[in-house]
Amino acid sequence: GVAKSQLLKQISTIAPRGVYTTGKGSSGVGLTAAVVRDTFTGELLLEGGALVLADNGVCCIDEFDKMDDSDKTAIHEVMEQQTVSIAKAGITTSLNARSSVLAAANPAFGSYNEKRSLEENINMHAALLSRFDLIFLLRDRINEDLDRALASHVTFVHAHGHHPAVDNQEKYVSAKVLRAYISEARKFDPEVSGDVAEFAVEQYVAMRSSDKRKEVDERLGGTRTVPTTEKFATARTLLSVLRLAQANARIRFASVVSEDDIREAVRLMEESMSTFEAEGVHVSGSVDSLSRIYAAIVKAIRSLPAKKVKGGITEAEARDVVLRIGETMEHFEDFVREYSKINVINVTSDGGRRFRLL
Repeated sequence: GVAKSQLLKQISTIAPRGVYTTGKGSSGVGLTAAVVRDTFTGELLLEGGALVLADNGVCCIDEFDKMDDSDKTAIHEVMEQQTVSIAKAGITTSLNARSSVLAAANPAFGSYNEKRSLEENINMHAALLSRFDLIFLLRDRINEDLDRALASHVTFVHAHGHHPAVDNQEKYVSAKVLRAYISEARKFDPEVSGDVAEFAVEQYVAMRSSDKRKEVDERLGGTRTVPTTEKFATARTLLSVLRLAQANARIRFASVVSEDDIREAVRLMEESMSTFEAEGVHVSGSVDSLSRIYAAIVKAIRSLPAKKVKGGITEAEARDVVLRIGETMEHFEDFVREYSKINVINVTSDGGRRFRLL
């Protein structure tokens, strides 16, 4: 209902090297590698699977949930070590499989059940889920305007055999140009400097120490704590942050990773998990932008070392927190004005504004 297969097919087409396959259409050897016997010479040959063929490219796997458990475990090594090890019929070797894996899966129960965990809904082991850098939940919501637009598009394509004309065509980039842009960006190999590495470590430590329960202001009619579906931050999380930061630097054709790239990587990871949190949060009152900013700033202050919690965070740090959760600076100024009035947060102006908990 959300065009996952179409998205995967388009990405496999636009990517300079892309392979599209389905969960049921590929067994473990079909994804990794297989040993076959040549029909003419009788010799044993090694044939690479989808992940090996997508080396230095993207492997799109549709219907990921339909794969057997034995086939799912076959890609563990690929997603962790970027290689495929083979020890069959006297052939012992290791093949490169430096491919990005883009997978799409359906809920195990037909629709996403908010009362079940992420692993139970997707019917995958946590060990496999933790190997994905980003996980997004896409839900088919009932919306009359969107439903009408989608139905009109489908019926037009069915009747005429091509998509309808697009307004402001000059605003869009063709697949050819996008493919060339990606090819050029892939030539860059951004380096992580010492200062940026320290900043990435601090971000990782903050993610580890942050509470997995988001607090909501009781004064705005919310409940005290709200369970979330947030993943535990592990060493793989730090590697994911570095990979995403390097990818963001490549988009800019930069040879060095900046702190902004690290912030963007962390924001992407938080946004990916917020798609689950948005579905699982049940509060007794409305949680607006101001309360979201408050919860995020409280989380940032409490993630500081114990000796620094009392001093709070600077205005620049508070603004970074607000941008990471997707809120605007207008909402930030409204938050400062309203929450200062009700004495929930203390805003001082000594050497620049600082935010402290009362």
